[in-house]
Amino acid sequence: MSRPAGRVNLVIELKDKNVLIVGLGRSGLAAAQVAAQQGAHVTVTDKRDAASLEGARLKLPVGVIEELGGHNEATFLAADLIVMSPGVPALPELAAAVRKGVPVTGEMELASWFLSGTLVAITGTNGKSTTTTLCGAIVRASGYSTFVGGNLGDPLGEAVGTRAGEPGGFLVVEASSFQLETVDHFHPRIAVLLNVTPDHLDRYASFDAYAAAKARIFARQGASDFAVVNADDAIARRCVEGTAARQILFSTAQKRKEGGWLEGEALCVRLPGGDVERYPTNNPALVGRHNQENALAALLAGRLAGATPSEARRSLLEFRALPHRMELVAEARGVEYYDDSKGTNVGAVTAALSGFPRPVVLIAGGRDKGGDYAPLAEVFARVGRAVVLIGEAADRMAASFVSVVGEEKIMRAVTLPEAVEKASAVAVRGDAVVLSPACSSFDMFRDYAERAEVFRQAVRAVVGDEAMQ
Repeated sequence: MSRPAGRVNLVIELKDKNVLIVGLGRSGLAAAQVAAQQGAHVTVTDKRDAASLEGARLKLPVGVIEELGGHNEATFLAADLIVMSPGVPALPELAAAVRKGVPVTGEMELASWFLSGTLVAITGTNGKSTTTTLCGAIVRASGYSTFVGGNLGDPLGEAVGTRAGEPGGFLVVEASSFQLETVDHFHPRIAVLLNVTPDHLDRYASFDAYAAAKARIFARQGASDFAVVNADDAIARRCVEGTAARQILFSTAQKRKEGGWLEGEALCVRLPGGDVERYPTNNPALVGRHNQENALAALLAGRLAGATPSEARRSLLEFRALPHRMELVAEARGVEYYDDSKGTNVGAVTAALSGFPRPVVLIAGGRDKGGDYAPLAEVFARVGRAVVLIGEAADRMAASFVSVVGEEKIMRAVTLPEAVEKASAVAVRGDAVVLSPACSSFDMFRDYAERAEVFRQAVRAVVGDEAMQ
């Protein structure tokens, strides 16, 4: 296998090599499977104990060595390759191995070594999952063998050995900044960057470092590839500077001669050398300006991948919102209730509320992630009827909101069910009650999914079963 030049010049023949997988989540399991298939001697390590990982352990290939309940530095030092799961924090054992010169990679990069299908990769702070799912549906509607996953759903390693991973197949993958940190050989034929706003600043030394991780999606692209980028996002435009790929830009703010844009009630797409194509904007699963951006990006990527306009249009009209991403969960007395529990940073919620078609009663708050709430307060001032704040970040959020919208629009709640009751009481016909927290869930809930379930049950208690979607 060739060794292309790059950041770490990393492609390793795995047969009979000692491969250490760090983290036994879905990505770790996929990496273990890929490495075992290639004939490596595989060890998996996780700080969690065997009892808490019982389900994952049952899925491990035969012969894999398990080191659970902590990490053994000697195993790190003896490895020929270390595969890190995304999101694993800095480890002293890993630092020791890096000092020794042990190569380190991630599951997405590892999988890319053994895939020959056309790769469509999508990243951004917000909108990745919606865009990936819609783009995957468009490509699949064209009849191609198609894998859809990555950071969303199935890890890319699960595509190894499938028809989608072979020549003629397509791999439509969501790529997080954590996954892109370790890519080198990973080469998207079509790379999409939706936006870059402050997030994960508890992991990165600076916003520039976070943006640089996102920009790695373009690192392997050449002149025959395409970079689909949001023209309205200055940081995204900066990230694509210097790429050898053909840049295809989209915008909801201005008409373009090529790429994608919003014109009246139409999403317009024009590929290089092609005619203008018009697609509808009336899918209720794609509410808000941010989802119009997601749709434009997905349409462009899908069409560049070979889908026809009719296939793209049908997939767009049939698309349904992903769970917890501006998902309509109920409608009662002319008020709609939306679960956007996945909106865990300021940029996501700001984008979701911009262009929202109804006045909003917003439920926000949770564990603070260090973002600036002022941009959210400014957008809320244009579309918001009231905001109900919960969780640890409530005081900090209130301080940002009060100077923009005044105290009369700000309410507090101790629990999420109480917040739903207050939001429902203040909403009037034609409004939307939206849970879009701009914060993580970990102060009150296990994760964003549990927060969403509590929201749904609280809405049910207010509106009744018959109003639930």
